[in-house]
Amino acid sequence: MKRVVTSAFLIIICFLFQTTVFKGLSFGGIVPNLLIILTASFGFMRGERTGLIIGFFCGFLADIFFGNVLGLNAMIYMYIGYANGKFNRIFFPEDIKLPICLIFASDLAYGFLYYITLFLMRKRFHIGYYFLNIMLPEMVYTILITLLLYPLVLWLNKKLEDSEKRSARKFV
Repeated sequence: MKRVVTSAFLIIICFLFQTTVFKGLSFGGIVPNLLIILTASFGFMRGERTGLIIGFFCGFLADIFFGNVLGLNAMIYMYIGYANGKFNRIFFPEDIKLPICLIFASDLAYGFLYYITLFLMRKRFHIGYYFLNIMLPEMVYTILITLLLYPLVLWLNKKLEDSEKRSARKFV
């Protein structure tokens, strides 16, 4: 129960920071995607199921407030959370290279899937412009913020796991 409440709190806090604080710190209208960081982090730290669930709620929250099509962001975030969950077996908390690479790839996948579903289907073929002016700056900004946010998420996950282990020992 503690994990569910903490996860919901993190999703809401990251959404609020992404839509308020980082809107004020935007560079050319580009803000970091904190929800991708959260979805990918929970995916490779906790597995496919958790990544899928966190991805759904992050995407659905983004759809409710900013989406043109209800469910599109939820679907993309779910795919990203599930795909990152596949890397749970090779995840080591001390190693930051894997999380950085996966969050970079997740943001790239998000941008590309978003482009395909919203622009390419409407015959807007400016992928070079979209990649250079929107996707690439967002990926760089997201990676820079990942260096600050990821250790906090990792620490929180470790505290929750320790708490779960202590409470499990009480029932043995």
